[in-house]
Amino acid sequence: MLDCSNIAQIHALMSKNTEGALVTLILNLQSKIQKRIGNELSIHGIGLSEYRVLSQLYVSTNKKLRRSDLAELVGLSPSGVTRLLNPMEKIGLIAKEENPRDARVSLVTLSKTGMQIFEEARISFENASETLFEPLSKKQLKEFSDLLNAC
Repeated sequence: MLDCSNIAQIHALMSKNTEGALVTLILNLQSKIQKRIGNELSIHGIGLSEYRVLSQLYVSTNKKLRRSDLAELVGLSPSGVTRLLNPMEKIGLIAKEENPRDARVSLVTLSKTGMQIFEEARISFENASETLFEPLSKKQLKEFSDLLNAC
């Protein structure tokens, strides 16, 4: 569940700098998400970053993406995504392949093992997400989603 105990402190900050206080709230929420979701995903042997990679590959055409596109989709630098993908390849979650049309472009493919792990982890992810936002009504969730999409 969301811990709203520091709301009064944030409101005090908001009177001085609304945007800065909102960023602080979002960062606090991000930290809670990473801890809660990360704990649930750890039973599948992956973390939140690996889950995001598997998720993007799962929904992509042919379950493959260019490494540069994948980096952008998950918010990592090209070198950051490479550091993340190397261990994922070693444990068989993904495979790297050369692009037959352009040797400078490498592709990342979701393996059968990666697909299975993702499908199992998705259930844990969804359950943890529901628990995290339990304090909010459906209307509040919709409004929150609309606000985040407006940014």
